[in-house]
Amino acid sequence: MKSIGFIGVGNMGGPMARNLLKAGYAVKAFDLSAEAVARVVEAGGTKAATAQEAATDVDAVVTMLPAGKHVRDVYTGSKGILSVARPNTLFIDSSTIDVKTAREVIAAAEAKGMRMLDAPVSGGVAGAENAALTFMVGGRDDAFAAAKPLLEKMGKKIVHAGGAGNGQVAKVCNNMVLGITMNAISEAFVMGEKLGLAPQAMFDIVSASSGSCWALINHCPVPGPVPTSAANRDYKPGFAADLMLKDLKLSQEAARAAGVVTPLGAEATALYSEFVNAGNGALDYSAIIKSVQSGTK
Repeated sequence: MKSIGFIGVGNMGGPMARNLLKAGYAVKAFDLSAEAVARVVEAGGTKAATAQEAATDVDAVVTMLPAGKHVRDVYTGSKGILSVARPNTLFIDSSTIDVKTAREVIAAAEAKGMRMLDAPVSGGVAGAENAALTFMVGGRDDAFAAAKPLLEKMGKKIVHAGGAGNGQVAKVCNNMVLGITMNAISEAFVMGEKLGLAPQAMFDIVSASSGSCWALINHCPVPGPVPTSAANRDYKPGFAADLMLKDLKLSQEAARAAGVVTPLGAEATALYSEFVNAGNGALDYSAIIKSVQSGTK
C-alpha cells in the first residue's frame, strides 16, 4: 500500500497526512481550505481539486470530517467517492460521528466491493502532530489487518473495537467519561479553594489518591500544577469546548438509541452546552471551571 487519498487536512487531518508523508507514503490531499492543502503540499504531498480526485487511483483513503452529514455526503452523495474508487480500495474514516451513520456508510462501501473502517481518534492536535494518537477501530478483521500498518504511522495505540461502528461507540463512551470527570475535578478545585485548600496542594493530594484520573493528570483545569495544561495558556484550545460538547451530544444520542439512561452524561452535556452557548466554545474544554466558578451549575 503506497498511495493515500486524504480528505480533510485541517487541524487534525493535516498533521496525520504529513506523518504519512514522513513514513514514505504518497499522499493526495483535498480540503475546502486551500491553506490546509498547501501545508500538506509543502511537506511533499500533492493537491487534489476535489474529493473524488483524492479517492481516484489510490490504495487507501483517509477521511477526517466535521460531522456525520459530511461523511455521508462525501462517501455516498451525488459526487460520492465510492462511485469513483477502484474495487477493494481501503477507506478509513477518522471523523467523530454518530454510530448509525458510521454503520450505514460502511455497509454502502462494502456493497460496492470496498473495505471500510470507522477509526475515530483520541489525543488531540498534539497527538496528531506527534503520531501519538489512539485509534478506536470498527470494521471487518481483514480491513483492520490491512489498515493497521497505515494507522501505526499516525498513532501509538491501535485498538480493534469490533464490528462496523464500534470505533464510534468506543469514542463516545470514552469522551462521555472525559466530560464527566472534567466537571468533577473542576467542582472539586473550586470547592477546595473556597474552603482554603491551595490548588497545588489539592493536585498533589488528589493525583496520588482515589480521585486521580486522566483529566486531572493531563489537563488540570487550574493554572500551575500541570505546566502543559491549557490552564497555563489562558485556556487556548487543544481540544475546544464546542468539540467536547459535540462528543457529549453524540454520547446522548447513542444512549437514547440503546435505551440506556446516563444521568451523569446528560448533566455534563447540559453544563457544556450552557458554557458554550455563553460564548466560550473556542476555549479549551478544561475551561469549564470558569462555569463552575460563576455559579451557573
